[in-house]
Order: sequence, then structure tokens, then C-alpha cells
Amino acid sequence: MKKPKLSFWQIWNLSFGFLGVQIGYSLQNGNTSRILEALGADVHSIGYFWLAAPLAGLIVQPIIGLSSDKTWTRLGRRIPFILFGSIVSALAMFFMPNAEYFAYLLPALLFGATMLLLMDTSFNVTMQPFRALVGDMVNDDQRNLGYSLQSALINFGAVFGSLLPWILTKIGVSNVPVGTEKVAASVIWSFYIGGAILLASVLWTVFKTKEYAPKEHAAYNDIDLDAESKKEKSNIFKLISDAPSIFWKLGIVQFFSWFALFLMWVYTTRAIANQVWGAEAIDPKSIGFNEAGDWTGVMFAFYSAVAALFSLAIPSIAKALGRKKTYSFSLLLGGIGLMSMLLVHDKNLLLLSISGVGLAWAAILAMPYAMLSGSLPADKMGVYMGLFNGTITIPQIAAGLLGSSMIAFFGNDPMAIIVIAGVSMVIAGLCVFLVKEKSAATHTS
Repeated sequence: MKKPKLSFWQIWNLSFGFLGVQIGYSLQNGNTSRILEALGADVHSIGYFWLAAPLAGLIVQPIIGLSSDKTWTRLGRRIPFILFGSIVSALAMFFMPNAEYFAYLLPALLFGATMLLLMDTSFNVTMQPFRALVGDMVNDDQRNLGYSLQSALINFGAVFGSLLPWILTKIGVSNVPVGTEKVAASVIWSFYIGGAILLASVLWTVFKTKEYAPKEHAAYNDIDLDAESKKEKSNIFKLISDAPSIFWKLGIVQFFSWFALFLMWVYTTRAIANQVWGAEAIDPKSIGFNEAGDWTGVMFAFYSAVAALFSLAIPSIAKALGRKKTYSFSLLLGGIGLMSMLLVHDKNLLLLSISGVGLAWAAILAMPYAMLSGSLPADKMGVYMGLFNGTITIPQIAAGLLGSSMIAFFGNDPMAIIVIAGVSMVIAGLCVFLVKEKSAATHTS
């Protein structure tokens, strides 16, 4: 029994909450290094603080995936996790930029790092079920559209989230800490606004989406509920050993892609501060450094805007070229864009470099999931999507652990790390050709 065809707006509603989640995630990516430096971290150790995020995802997402596969409530199977994660995410966003005011509980830097851990853990609780929700609800013919639309919403949210501190500065909110304050008001208010939008958008998905009931889900996915109830329970290790080969080959691509992205997120602010603003940006409380922080947000917004537009074109491009070529070429252009930043000393020209990252980012958010979901058993979609998240978190952990050594090796030049990120992205693009999809039909689905 084939799943029904959903309308455009039904698919939109499935993923609309991701818009708000990505606003929060983009604020985290664009401002965490800036906040942590303001709280006392230095460029050598800052990558270690960022490790909280992928470590949380590595542990949490498979658990959430397995749990949501087995959960049936009046709200559905995925939606309860999405709702709970969004509430905790918003609370952590309210607290993190105000870490200095909780020094009576923990030192400001430690409190900020703790909120980063809580924030990213709850982002993971929210995001993973969104991936599985699309896999649950859309049929094979709409899979490219489902994940591409999700990618577009993610990137529209990323544009707004990345630009928010810059926008607030333009309308008169202070861009530098005042008096004894450590974090600029523009950053603090950005996190307040982002957290509120996150909650509102997730509530839209909660109230506008009705998941299939257990019997419907079983019928649409050819699952025998009686046989399933008698099956021996699989543990995580058994599921990993039974994963289809495409899971592992896409994992190689994911490793080099996300290794690159993590380095870019961590070191871009300091890299462009040194290269474009120079001596004016040495002090984390200086106008130059905070202008570099705002411009990092503008750059991230720009690549997200490019990604949002490219996401809408991906279904047509993938139908014409195939998923593999679309995915590979996008990653190659992203790597070239990152490497080109070494040659750029004008902040406006950096937007041209980062546009390549936008093409790569759109593909990273859509293509692996479109390629993988057709090869996964429907009754284990959630847990496998959670396990697949390890291909995102493990490379970030590796990048966090190696970042300090790499930056010391290259004479404390963070721009050298951006070039390494570009090389890693190019390797990812070449590795796409190792992947073999389930069937030829899936290339045009």
C-alpha cells in the first residue's frame, strides 16, 4: 500500500519547525566563539568547548531515534520529542549569553559552556525526529521534494539567525559590551528573539501535522505488526552491524564534509578578524573584533541564502544529473570557496568565497538523507537516522580535538585552518562517487 501523495503545504508544515530550530542553531554557530572569547576562552582552547555539541549529538540522537521509533502518543511518535527539545533549547538560549550573571553558581566561562552543552543536546533532541518525520510521511516520489524543502526552510532560518545580531546593531542596539558587561546587547537580544521564534515555529508543526497512526504506518510500509511484536529486540550494536553499505559509504562523505564545517564555524570569526581587521581586532572587547563577529554572521547568512535558493532547485538538478553528481559538484565548489578565503582581504569579497559553501551546505542537508532513507527499514527509520548522526558528530569531535594542534602547527594562523577545511570538503566531494544507491529508480524519484 503506497503512502498518499501530500500537498506542498502538508510537506511544508512537516518541516516548518526546523525554521526556528535553525535560527537557534545559526545563532549558536555564528556567536558561540564570540561569546566564549568574551567570557575568557582563547583561540587555542576554544575548539575544546565546541566539543560539547557533537558529543551530545553522538550520544543523544541514536537514543532519541530508537525511542521515537517505539513511541506512539496522541501527538504522534516524533512530535513529542520535537516539542520537548524545542522548549529546553529556548531556555538554554535565554541563559547562555547571560552567563556572567550566574557567576554565583559557576564561573562565567563554565556556565556558558554548560549552557552550550544543554542547548546543543536539546537541538539534537529536536532535529533528529524532524529528519525521521519526513521519511515517515512522504512517499518515494516526493522524497527529494521533502528533504529539499526541509533544507530550504533550514536555510531561510539560518539567514535570519545569522543576520540577527547585525540587524540589531543597524537599528541601534549596542554591538560592544558596555561597562563591566562581557557580551554585547545585540548578541543577547538575538538569542532572546531566536529562542522565541524557535518555540513558535515548532508549535506550528505540532498543531498542523498529524502523523500516521500505528496501523496506517504499518500498512504504508508493509510492516506486519503481529510479526514485529514477536521479533527479538535489536540492540544498537546489532543495528550498526546490519546497516546497509550505503550507510557506511555516505558516512565517509559525511566525515570530511562535517570536519570542514566544524573548523569553519569555530575559526571563521578569528580568521577574518585577523585578516581583514588586523590589529584593531586583537581584543575580544574591541570594536574591530565585534565587527568581525557581526560580519561572520553576515557571511553565514549569505551562504545560507545561497543554500536556501539552491535547495529549491535541487530536485530538478538531481533529476537531470542524478543525486551523486549533484552532491559531489556542490561539495567541490564548497571546498574551493573555503580555500579561496586565504587570498581575500576585503570583507565584501569574502561573500563570493562563502557562496560556494552555500551550495555545499544545501546538498549536505538534503542529499545524504534522500539517498539513505530509501535503503532503510521503515520500522527502524528513527534509530538509523540517529545512528547516521554519528557521521556528523564524530568528525566534529575529531576536528575539535585536532584544532588546537593544527592552529599551533600553522603559527597560530586561524586562516590556515579554514584552508584545511576547504581541502577536507574537496575530499568529501570526491568520495561521493564511492556511493551506490539502492536502485537506479531512486536517482529520479
